Amino acid sequence: MSQRQLFVTTALPYANGNFHIGHIMEYIQADIWVRFQRMQGNKVDFVGADDTHGAPIMIAAEKAGITPQQFVANIAAGRKPYLDGFHIQFDNWHSTDAPENHELARQIYRDLRDIPESQGGSLIERRTIDQFFDPEKNMFLPDRFIKGECPKCHAHDQYGDNCEVCGAVYAPTDLINPFSALSGAKPELKSSEHFFFKLSDPRCVEFLEKWTQDGKLQAEVANKVKEWFTVRTNPDGTTSEGLGDWDISRDAPYFGIEIPDAPGKYFYVWLDAPVGYLASLKNLLDKRGENYDAYMANPALEQYHFIGKDIVTFHTLFWPAMLHFSGRKTPNNVFVHGFLTVNNGEKMSKSRGTGLDPLKYLSLGMNPEWLRYYLAAKLNNKNEDVDFNADDFMQRVNSDMIGKYVNIASRTSGFIAKKFEGKLASGYENSLQEMQLLSLFADTLPGIRKAIEARDYSKALRDVMMLTDRANEYVSERAPWDLSKHADKQVELHTVCSFSLVMFKLLTLALKPILPDTAQKVEQFFNIPPLTWADADNLLITPEGEQAANRINPAAMMGGHTINAYQHLMQRVTPEQLEALFEPPAVVEEKVTPGGEEIAPTISIDDFAKVDLRIAEIVNCEAVEGSTKLLRLTLDVGEGKTRNVFSGVASMYKPEDLKGKLTVMVANLAPRKMKFGVSEGMVLAASHADDKTDAGIYVLHPWPGAKPGMRIH
Repeated sequence: MSQRQLFVTTALPYANGNFHIGHIMEYIQADIWVRFQRMQGNKVDFVGADDTHGAPIMIAAEKAGITPQQFVANIAAGRKPYLDGFHIQFDNWHSTDAPENHELARQIYRDLRDIPESQGGSLIERRTIDQFFDPEKNMFLPDRFIKGECPKCHAHDQYGDNCEVCGAVYAPTDLINPFSALSGAKPELKSSEHFFFKLSDPRCVEFLEKWTQDGKLQAEVANKVKEWFTVRTNPDGTTSEGLGDWDISRDAPYFGIEIPDAPGKYFYVWLDAPVGYLASLKNLLDKRGENYDAYMANPALEQYHFIGKDIVTFHTLFWPAMLHFSGRKTPNNVFVHGFLTVNNGEKMSKSRGTGLDPLKYLSLGMNPEWLRYYLAAKLNNKNEDVDFNADDFMQRVNSDMIGKYVNIASRTSGFIAKKFEGKLASGYENSLQEMQLLSLFADTLPGIRKAIEARDYSKALRDVMMLTDRANEYVSERAPWDLSKHADKQVELHTVCSFSLVMFKLLTLALKPILPDTAQKVEQFFNIPPLTWADADNLLITPEGEQAANRINPAAMMGGHTINAYQHLMQRVTPEQLEALFEPPAVVEEKVTPGGEEIAPTISIDDFAKVDLRIAEIVNCEAVEGSTKLLRLTLDVGEGKTRNVFSGVASMYKPEDLKGKLTVMVANLAPRKMKFGVSEGMVLAASHADDKTDAGIYVLHPWPGAKPGMRIH
């Protein structure tokens, strides 16, 4: 079989937080497949990256008081313990904010924009659309940063794209009483020019209808995607008319990649995110001194993506269309998996003690290969959800991995060391039983190999455990501990123990992609080169149907080979570890600083009485010429005259918003001479100490019934 060239990726995690267990499950699934391919002699480039762009990152960085670049760098710095801890070996981990991604995203866009008329013309179109704008934050709002009342069920505090109560899908403009989730302000509708990828173009539809149905997707995924090409009735009664065009632009301020020849316009994060796959590969190839263009031009190159079922749309419609119509290779397959639940389908929640924190798992001394094995035993090649059940986890690990697999070596290796100087038997007396068993291995291993290739790990492990059961039956039946007591049974003892270890070596070969660390220890124990699938291929020397004893290659028996002293390979899972793993986090009473600043030192009632707070009516309000922050307020405090007060609230209020309103002022504050005149008091307003802008300042407003001049006690 000739060597294959594979390019493999996993979905890019958004760089707004640490890895969760769902990420780890996906990376383990892909890592097993990559290791398996390499054991077959195939060349694989396995890359990942952080998805770094978008409004959420920009806003989180602003709150943290750092740049978006520093924010995502801090997140990236915490990736390594997770990947190393669970033996996940990417060849490269990169960032979508890297120069390679900026360059490739812009070039793909240009290629889509500049398609010649002879080939149907550009697939990029400019349109003016109306969208919500936050007047306080001075930015257009992404759908998830707009909240309001659901137009269908009237549930409050729902997002701008769908209702979490009734499931309705709608446009942000459909919300009742919308408000900005960032500032609380009522958003304004503003027009803006946006860029669209014309996915509804007949060229795209024709290509995608074929691409999504020709075996590149799992059957259930392909069937679901097929629905998106037809007119259909949605649960809310509306209709969807096939593929719609894709808005690929966002307005400044935005953390992302600026669109060529369009100042102030940025690529929507989901356009440049999958380009990050190519950027990470290019970065890897550049570091190795290989030519990226030549690599991608190789017609034999195979490209595979492992993703979750929540991002199917982007990877089965937008991504292949972008690649194809920009003149690039499309994926050979997109492998979709389900979600990870816990204890019979319950959604994970740290606060309820049903979360599974990957780093906590490792910190408790739990073997990462327990989790790799358990997830593999649950994963198949469908996009079904995977449930982590604590009792089932302990049973499978302790029974399958310790009680069956490791047990074979631990029960037989000691006799080889003590009685036969560490050498395996050279020949086999009465070897029919052994040859029949080895013939079973030879017949079963190809099916295991086929199942792992197809990502049906659960089937592969069922077959591995069947062979493990047969091996343990052999050991129990031949009872080496009894044979060791009889001087005339030493040859048989040597045969039984040696053959048991040969079976153990073959089981390790099948488990190596799943248990790489254990496999390496077993290779050291056997004193052999790294196991590959060639070792399984070499078992047979004659076709199936021959007598068992005549089918097996004698070299596979390791006759006369010297092994090293056996070291214990794995401990059992304990109930205490699982209890600690799912123990809810301790409630830590955090020191709360209301409004972002400490409560002032305690004062007496006499101190408070010195401050004369009065109800005041704002009888007039006007902008202050020469100032962008101040408003001039004319106040009636019930004195038979008015007062002049300057207040720095111009960023929050227009003069007409305040005129005629009641407020609260400090009436006995000494007058202060300012550049624009004398201020005769202070209007009370509230703000958060962490707000570094002039926005977020709120003038106090008394309840109806209060009258100018009333004192506040």
